[in-house]
Amino acid sequence: QAQVVESGGGLVQPGGSLRLSCAASGSSFRGNAMGWYRQAPGKERELVARFTSAFSTNYADSVKGRFIISRDNNKNTVYLQMNSLKPEDTAVYYCNAQAGSTWVFSWGQGTQVTVSS
Repeated sequence: QAQVVESGGGLVQPGGSLRLSCAASGSSFRGNAMGWYRQAPGKERELVARFTSAFSTNYADSVKGRFIISRDNNKNTVYLQMNSLKPEDTAVYYCNAQAGSTWVFSWGQGTQVTVSS
């Protein structure tokens, strides 16, 4: 199965910003379906933001107005710009794409984001 590699996480203070990157296997890149997901300790993985078509996106209510998903199809890379970070954004962030009921990529190791003062 195709793979992705997430990067860009780290420790940031509340109110700070981070930019995550996800590089995907070239032939499997799904620019119109790539998305970011996160999993906090003791919680299930949840959608953060994703592309639903070439020009449409949707965001979890908790990140609307703060996070922005973007992509570079030439680099097979999807990004997540995270602004005004809150402690509740602390989680491991993953990227993937859905094709119907299946995932296109094997889940990567993710990138840890910790928001703390």
